[in-house]
Amino acid sequence: MSQKQRQRRARGKSPRQYEEAPNGSGRATGPTTTLTGPVVLGSVVTVGELAEAIGVSAVEVIKSLIRRGIMASINQQIDYETAAAVAAEFGVETEERVPEVIQQASAAIEHQLREGAGDPEAQPRPPVVTIMGHVDHGKTKLLDAIRETNVAEGEAGGITQHIGAYQVEVQGRKITFLDTPGHEAFTAMRARGAQVTDIAVLVVAADDGVMPQTKEAISHAKAANVPIIVAINKIDLPSANPMRVKQQLAEVGVVPEEFGGDVPVVEISAKQRLGIEDLLEMILLVADLMELKANPNRPAIGVIIEAKVDQTRGPVATALIQSGTLQLRDVVVVGGTWGRIRAMFDDRGRRVRRAGPSTPVEILGLLEVPEAGDLLQVVDDEKTARDLAEERARQRRAETFSEMRVVKLDELHAGIEAGETRELRIVLKADVQGSLEAIQNALAKLNEETESVGITVVHSGTGAISESDIMLAATTGAIVIGFNVRPDVAARRAADASGVDVRYYNVIYHLLDDIRAALSGLLTPETREVTDGYAEVRETFRLPNRTIVAGLYVLSGKALRNSRVRVLRNGTVIHDGVVASLRRFKEDVREVAAGYECGLAIEGFNDVQAGDQIEFYHVEEVPRGA
Repeated sequence: MSQKQRQRRARGKSPRQYEEAPNGSGRATGPTTTLTGPVVLGSVVTVGELAEAIGVSAVEVIKSLIRRGIMASINQQIDYETAAAVAAEFGVETEERVPEVIQQASAAIEHQLREGAGDPEAQPRPPVVTIMGHVDHGKTKLLDAIRETNVAEGEAGGITQHIGAYQVEVQGRKITFLDTPGHEAFTAMRARGAQVTDIAVLVVAADDGVMPQTKEAISHAKAANVPIIVAINKIDLPSANPMRVKQQLAEVGVVPEEFGGDVPVVEISAKQRLGIEDLLEMILLVADLMELKANPNRPAIGVIIEAKVDQTRGPVATALIQSGTLQLRDVVVVGGTWGRIRAMFDDRGRRVRRAGPSTPVEILGLLEVPEAGDLLQVVDDEKTARDLAEERARQRRAETFSEMRVVKLDELHAGIEAGETRELRIVLKADVQGSLEAIQNALAKLNEETESVGITVVHSGTGAISESDIMLAATTGAIVIGFNVRPDVAARRAADASGVDVRYYNVIYHLLDDIRAALSGLLTPETREVTDGYAEVRETFRLPNRTIVAGLYVLSGKALRNSRVRVLRNGTVIHDGVVASLRRFKEDVREVAAGYECGLAIEGFNDVQAGDQIEFYHVEEVPRGA
């Protein structure tokens, strides 16, 4: 008998306890604990605490987390959902213990917002309107005309530089406008659970018509289930053609009322102040149909529109009150921070003492800068505020180490069988309009064949996959499909951060086969693309043998001699091939790191141009079910 066996026997434990895993996997998990009921865990728990609670070693818990793509140490905090999934792997049931301060705060918010118009003391509130549309179509000029102030000329190039919230009075009634730098901010707030907009005004230039960003704005508004009012701007120009704009809108699913649809259309000129009154009346009419109400006699609940640090005033946040009334000296919790309201200012910079429902105000007094989309809630005292803020901050830190709950094509069938998935949502981008229409038609036919789950194209368009596409997919639970296009740098970063599933194809049949296989549970990837690096072509050179060499600057990762390369022009793949030579100065090299320059020749391809993006990648095999 070995010394280790004698030591185990002396402690009254057999070696078998150390060799068999409680879940039957055969992995060593350390001493087991007999559990008679569910293990109670907090909303946030460290890896070590979880291991002790479920009776397995911390090493096994860490291995389980790594298999889920979460790198955590023994003292790292994880959220309850992740902890419950790990415990289930070891056959242990769990139960969440939510701190009382969180329970009470969440219940108060849910009750107050859910009751809404049903509250006996509820009163009509101003509608909250977001201005959306393509760049240069006159969004800020329209708001400028409504407010009768000069916003646009005070901004660089006439482009909105920040999110502003403004309130105007029309016929004795108020309307709140959110002036955003684009629909990205609109969706970013939705991604954080903040649904603040009641009505979307879509600005379309009469001389320009429906443009790519117009279509994106429509997709974002529809995904948020927000009613749309179309404002056809610039009707004073000689080249204006409002009827053509209406026809284009109908073609993309926004059918004007005069065509038998349900979307109001108002023709305006922000520059000449034409049709502005008609637009405001239409906003009030749509708001009346929605019966927007809130109770102003309760503690305030609101959403942070923007926040920053002012060198003289400290953390400054713009809040839009949704329910109740915010008053000076109120103690508030905002996301993971808190404070007492020291001062409030309206959109004109005037000091105010109270802010009711649908009123935007700039507030001072928070200890830290909150994030856009954070919920603002008035609480009874500073102790409650401090406890609630600390608990939420802990949860937020834990969630950053947890998996994103996003849809993966590989896991779609499992979700269908579990009853979690009834719809496959897709953000579709292609290189040309012809390909886009062909894919949409093919998906529509596939949708007719499918009974278990519906296929919905949330947004489609041509050109590179943008950050806006990734944010829309993250918010709506969609996958992104690129046909002969790739993501730009910002989109790639957003996809990595959010975990959105991005798929690339260059053959329509492969795309359809994958979706059909995913729906039937047969999709199991056998190969996987791994991106090694990205570079930008700064200059091109012609060698005596007529070969074109691209002078590259490596932006990220590495340029590898043995990688395959894609040449991207404006986000569209124009060539996919192999490296003929990779040089730094006059020497052949195997790799070039980010931040350095090099020369690249691509086998059989000489059409490379300055400004092109080069993607270095390789394909690796992965085991089935990985």
